[in-house]
Amino acid sequence: AVVSTQSTGKMIEAGQEEGSWVALQNVHLAVSWMPQLEKICEDFSPETVNPNFRLWLTSYPSPKFPVTVLQNSVKMTNEPPTGLKANIYQSFTTDPVSDPKFFSGCPEKEVVFEKLLFSLCFFHAIVQERKKFGPIGWNIPYGFNDSDLRISLQQLQLFVNEYSHIPLNAVTYLTGECNYGGRVTDDWDRRCITTILRVYYNEDVVHDNKYKFSPSGSYFAPPSGTYDSYIQFIKQLPTSQLPEVFGMHDNVDISRELQDTKHLFEDLLLTQAQSTGGGAGGASTEQKLTDIATDILSKLPSAFDIDEAVEKYPVKYEESMNTVLVQEMERLNRLCGVITTSLQNLQKAIKGLVVMSESLEQVAGSLMVGKVPELWSKNSYPSLKPLGSYINDLVARLKFLKTWYANDKPTCFWVSAFYFNQAFLTGVKQNYARKYTIPIDKLDLDFEVLPCDDIDQHPEDGAYVKGLFLEGARWDSKKMSLAESFPKILYDTVPVIWLKPAIKTEISTEGKYVSPVYKTSARQGQLSTTGHSTNFVVAINLPTIKPQKHWVLRGTCLLCSLDD
Repeated sequence: AVVSTQSTGKMIEAGQEEGSWVALQNVHLAVSWMPQLEKICEDFSPETVNPNFRLWLTSYPSPKFPVTVLQNSVKMTNEPPTGLKANIYQSFTTDPVSDPKFFSGCPEKEVVFEKLLFSLCFFHAIVQERKKFGPIGWNIPYGFNDSDLRISLQQLQLFVNEYSHIPLNAVTYLTGECNYGGRVTDDWDRRCITTILRVYYNEDVVHDNKYKFSPSGSYFAPPSGTYDSYIQFIKQLPTSQLPEVFGMHDNVDISRELQDTKHLFEDLLLTQAQSTGGGAGGASTEQKLTDIATDILSKLPSAFDIDEAVEKYPVKYEESMNTVLVQEMERLNRLCGVITTSLQNLQKAIKGLVVMSESLEQVAGSLMVGKVPELWSKNSYPSLKPLGSYINDLVARLKFLKTWYANDKPTCFWVSAFYFNQAFLTGVKQNYARKYTIPIDKLDLDFEVLPCDDIDQHPEDGAYVKGLFLEGARWDSKKMSLAESFPKILYDTVPVIWLKPAIKTEISTEGKYVSPVYKTSARQGQLSTTGHSTNFVVAINLPTIKPQKHWVLRGTCLLCSLDD
């Protein structure tokens, strides 16, 4: 039952006196009540609490959950088993599949039900195991759990019994869009989960006695049989799985290990003292911070003169790029101002001229471990680069705008240099719409990859862009299409792309993979009012010989910047 926080406190008090048990579910949803919960738990005392009293709390992982409550609690976690074999085995040995009545609950349709039941359990294991690959698996890590599988299995049995034919459309929609898909908040993850489900929910699964779930054939749908025969089949599955069963390239194992290593070192850095002075080594630490701050300040150029920029590139009806340039200058001026001010104040604080505030302490701590300070990140474009690479990247972006200002609009735009990429894309469409007097809401961008890394002339319409990277695939310059990545090469540079505005109804995606473009490899961002992640830029149509689902399972995308 849903109760108020006030009545919850009274329940806990009554439980302490009577020695009863109190269970509070989904505590993570009551963020404002967390401090009160912490105080209640701190006041527990053997002298005032009945020894039979117990307080049970259920919660998802939450940064707001009181640490002291966690430290003084007996903790239990319920996580899916590691590996496909263990995951499928658990699905078959728990309710409802382990119930003989349920397993044999489709008389005269045993083959259809059992085949789709095994496929669904395999699908459940796949979507849970993809999380270990990070953003390549899912843009956002979702908490798919046994309740999703249970309701999907019950619906599968219901529909198989109700229909004379195999109700694939109905169960696919309910499973992919409602039960599992109901958790999915990212459009590209939704495309991914429905593509995965089509591998396991189709006619071939039912009629083919050895329908392959992986190209090598190591995983397949077993022939219809008894419950025990399925258990024996599952026990014979490989203990460890290759990326191919997920539809991924072998390179994702490297990406996963790099990601695990990065997280390990980040956790290790958290254990280090963040002192900026005093004690042994204090003087050397202060000198290092001074040197770092001086070096960064020496690399940053003077701020752009916005008044001069507006005068040289005024707002023009026929040239939207003037506005884009001035706005980009303003944004980077703001960012450089934050960086410069914080470093200058840090230098003064080290000399004792100003107070070392908490924000300056955080800046100093980040500089010492080579991280971009949070103060800068809040005012910056998305970036996962370490401090040195971040500054070099920022200087390169400033140089790009400076060259644009000095030499007029570039023939080929470095699309990754923009703070707000969408403004540039809108400007491209706006120029076309005004030139041909077409409503901009009827336009979209078509794309053509050119066989060159740079170009020295303007297109008649649209714009040439460069600076994108492919993850999960490579670009074959001979066949002018997507191709499999080379072993141990995680990213591939994409040649110049021609952005061609066109009427939406005239743009064809046949024979093309609709690839999302992200600002960073994290892919995840906050959902905006458009329904897209703030990390998402645009979708680009790339020619492909293989079917689109191949690259969807691969997690193929384009990135504006890498992590190094």
